[in-house]
Amino acid sequence: MLYMILGEDTADSLPKRQAVRPAHLERIQALQMQGRLVLAGPLPRVDGPDPQQAGFTGSLIVAEFPDLASAQTWAQDDPYVSGGVFKQVTVKPFKQVLP
Repeated sequence: MLYMILGEDTADSLPKRQAVRPAHLERIQALQMQGRLVLAGPLPRVDGPDPQQAGFTGSLIVAEFPDLASAQTWAQDDPYVSGGVFKQVTVKPFKQVLP
């Protein structure tokens, strides 16, 4: 089943994000290589062509996991959690309708 993982950033998270981003991306790339990733990306703090300088408010991942507990465990083991980037992580079942 698909699950939505929404991580909400702490205030001024950009330096922490940059420090642990390679490890975070490695885990997401593993999901992609396994054919389990639907989408993933950050939520920019501002709208614009280069929002990175303003930082981010969180990240969204939609991926396949065997069950909710597995998705929750995967999310809690993310470097953005242990690295202090996320202040909160929400995991919910997701039903893809389109495309």
